[in-house]
Amino acid sequence: MRFPFRDAKTTGLACAVASAICFGGSGPFAKPLIAAGFSPLQVAWLRLAGGAVLMLPFALRHVRTARRVPRLLLGYGLFAIAGVQVSYFAAIATVPVGVALLIEFLGPVLVLGWIRFVRRRPVTRSAALGVVLAVVGLACVVELWGGLGFDPVGLLLALAAAGCQATYFLLSDSGPDVNPLALVSYGLLLGAAAVTALAQPWRMDWGALLGDVELAGYAVPALFAVGWIVLISTVLAYLTGIVAVRRLSAPVAGAVAFLEPVVATLLAWALLGEALGPVQVFGGALVLAGAFVAQRAAPARTRAGELTGV
Repeated sequence: MRFPFRDAKTTGLACAVASAICFGGSGPFAKPLIAAGFSPLQVAWLRLAGGAVLMLPFALRHVRTARRVPRLLLGYGLFAIAGVQVSYFAAIATVPVGVALLIEFLGPVLVLGWIRFVRRRPVTRSAALGVVLAVVGLACVVELWGGLGFDPVGLLLALAAAGCQATYFLLSDSGPDVNPLALVSYGLLLGAAAVTALAQPWRMDWGALLGDVELAGYAVPALFAVGWIVLISTVLAYLTGIVAVRRLSAPVAGAVAFLEPVVATLLAWALLGEALGPVQVFGGALVLAGAFVAQRAAPARTRAGELTGV
């Protein structure tokens, strides 16, 4: 009986690492599309619409879930999926990928802020320590003492992605009886529908998708970059993430997910030439440590009640 247990844990850990790697590749492959002339909204729409089409069979299988918890699925699609992707892609248009993603991973810290200051519930000392670490690390990442060396609008957009990620944590825990495949499939469908009105894909230069984009100094087909962010960074990332949560647990899988900014930063350095300085790397480590502590300190099964007023 021990071997199947170990195999399940090993499979779950492998899927969690794979999910983090797949998610981490979205920014480095999306930024060349933005540099080639596509707007961040258009790139986000391509990702969401492509993922929605591929996840459509799961949506059809869980129609009853859509009828039972429509508001949960709507919030998940608008904030946890569309909001995160649009804000993140808009941020990396002017901010390095690693910086934008590190700021986005302040989401668990914002969850604690919501619990403490909006819901007025106490938090533990370890949670407060996590917040302090994350804030100090953020100051190092953006090099605050130098007067914000990055575009302030890009930083605000990355912070908006963090807010949407906080909603992702809250909504993910608010419906423990909802099948994760239903959350992802309907989240992508609703998110794509919402972004369609903003991105207006009918005005997009579809012919540019047949051209090339620059990646690591080489000309790469634009369709390859689109295929990567749809197949690898969306569908495969979510599916492996779901398997990881089921084989491990949400806290353990969430902890492994903190590999994502590390992977994104390394890929951005290798593919885009975006390197972080030593102080920024140290700050990034503090951000991830603080966010990890904050995530572990947040209540696990009472977050549904924290949604009141969202």
